[in-house]
Amino acid sequence: MKPQVVVTHWVHPEILELLESVAEVIPNNTRDTLSREEVLSRAKNAAAIMVFMPDSIDEDFLNVCPKLRMVGAALKGYDNFDVEACTRRGIWFSIVPDLLTIPTAELTIGLLLGLTRHMLEGDRRIRTGQFQGWRPELYGAGLTGQTLGIIGMGAVGTAIAKRLAGFDMRLVYCDSVALDSAREQAWGLERVSLDALLQESDFVVPMLPMTPETFHLINDDSIARMKRGAYLINACRGSVVDEQAVSTALKAGHLSGYAADVYEMEEWRRADRPAGIPQSLLVNQAQTLFTPHLGSAVKEVRLEIERQAALNIVQALSGQRPVGAINNPVEPTLVTAGC
Repeated sequence: MKPQVVVTHWVHPEILELLESVAEVIPNNTRDTLSREEVLSRAKNAAAIMVFMPDSIDEDFLNVCPKLRMVGAALKGYDNFDVEACTRRGIWFSIVPDLLTIPTAELTIGLLLGLTRHMLEGDRRIRTGQFQGWRPELYGAGLTGQTLGIIGMGAVGTAIAKRLAGFDMRLVYCDSVALDSAREQAWGLERVSLDALLQESDFVVPMLPMTPETFHLINDDSIARMKRGAYLINACRGSVVDEQAVSTALKAGHLSGYAADVYEMEEWRRADRPAGIPQSLLVNQAQTLFTPHLGSAVKEVRLEIERQAALNIVQALSGQRPVGAINNPVEPTLVTAGC
């Protein structure tokens, strides 16, 4: 009998074929997120599980899945998974660390341009028959000569800076670790304090992981320190930004616009996570632009993320250390494929 592998979300057919070479696969053939209860029901006899961003694994989950020996995550950020609990139980935990960088950087720049040039409102006016030819309206904010600040110069922040280097902007960044001088010079980057970045930037782009220190880093206080009329773009983690504070600042005119691809409602590990995006933001179509977490939603990229997550599972079930493993399980009991 082959070991069982549960796939919690839809994946490309070729990924299922790859997993079926070593396991009995229990897929999710819908495009919907299964309830926790349904995932547990499917995974109770599983040796491995492929998980995605909406999933969460903790001690209670693992108690129901005594045969589990491998968790292959098709993602990079894993704070809604208890990796330490997996390690104590001899369960491998793997991620896919480096495929989301470029598509997320591209989307962030798309949000920046779409928000500041009123592209969504322009599209809406054409589709509703309001466009009768050129009119002096929908004046937005150009990028040339403006200052853009990136908070967090990790992989995605660096990719954004590299791509904006040709826009004739002043690019500043805040990070505890400075980039090497060669990259700073090549991309025209200037390292500044957080206060200076907030005060001087026309566009603020946080690019930070979700940690206790970054939770609501962008809040009433930090927004008050931002230049009046600035724009905020969030494509990192929803809870880095206090959405209610943003809504208030937009209404007061302190912020000119807010674009996001991530939301507080998605922070599955937060016991107090909101049930949805604030209605005050949703109805404010003139100052906001939202996308449904499309950061890595490039077909070729998503396929490769799924493939690498599946290969990690295949490796674990074949008695090997998964390439993407981020832990060293305590006395792991590897399930040999085909046994």
